[in-house]
Amino acid sequence: MFYRCVRPWLFQLDAEQAHERALSWVERAARNDILRETCAALWQVRDARLAQELFCVRFPNPVGLAAGFDKNGVGVGLWPALGFGFVEIGTVTPRPQPGNEPPRLFRLPDERALINRMGFNNDGALRVAARVPPPPHGIPIGVNLGKQKTTPLENAADDYLTGLKVFDGRADFFVINVSSPNTPGLRQLQQADQLDALLGRIRAAAPAVPLLLKVAPDLTTEQLSDIVALVRQHRLNGIVATNTTIQHSRAQEGGLSGAPLRDRATECVRQLYRLSGGAIPIIGVGGIFRATDAWEKICAGASLVEVYTGLVYEGPGLAAAINRGLLRQLEAGGFTHLREAVGCRA
Repeated sequence: MFYRCVRPWLFQLDAEQAHERALSWVERAARNDILRETCAALWQVRDARLAQELFCVRFPNPVGLAAGFDKNGVGVGLWPALGFGFVEIGTVTPRPQPGNEPPRLFRLPDERALINRMGFNNDGALRVAARVPPPPHGIPIGVNLGKQKTTPLENAADDYLTGLKVFDGRADFFVINVSSPNTPGLRQLQQADQLDALLGRIRAAAPAVPLLLKVAPDLTTEQLSDIVALVRQHRLNGIVATNTTIQHSRAQEGGLSGAPLRDRATECVRQLYRLSGGAIPIIGVGGIFRATDAWEKICAGASLVEVYTGLVYEGPGLAAAINRGLLRQLEAGGFTHLREAVGCRA
């Protein structure tokens, strides 16, 4: 109810300005014991049926915050109290980066969508890592890693390895982002030959670190099949599906997220689950606004889900609402645990 009153005011602001104000509140609340405890009382959902252990990391519930929302890790102390089961900060590059010229974030309220062309704006690995306490964390903290805009593609592995080194001993898992449409040439790293070389170098340098790969929704079945093969070959621990899509005809350039992406992202999850025989954990992202959206992705093959655009439109109670709804879905379907539902309709 509170967010319904606040949202019209926020939506009068430029989208990026509103986002920064929201993050400023999150940062302040993360340092306030009373606010944290109040949020936790409202929105934390603790139920063993939702908890999972994947790639040696325990997730208290399956609803995470997607990369891009808290790029600089300013809210890591508050996200558990808002009911999230994990958070993915970033995308982080080795050095601070301003990103693309504003305006670069746009709302499409009629479609419940966003378009962004942010361009990996962040404070740089060292400053972001300083905000992440060493484990154990209240919830798992993943770090989404990207390459510097000025780094040639042939040297991209160096940037990812720098990120791994800086966050060593702080992050619970890492996500290799080769799928953002807003860094020139980055998506070329999804091509089989380039991805093979990239993952080979990264895994050789970090043989025991939980590594996931974030992919675009605009890939063909053949390309997804190649990615599954390479994820297996290089012993990666999972796939994040998906990033934003560039296959749209809206007036603004950039990656489209939100409700228009939902079906395509779910289909990518389903294809990846089938291609891997359910052997590779998948984090489903794209168009999740309510529990039924999350349930759809879980039934298609996602073990975990992430939200971003849904949080902009639905407000801070979203994770709690999804978790409570998932418990109702489990009961209605006769499942005793969430893991039983993963891929049940793939």
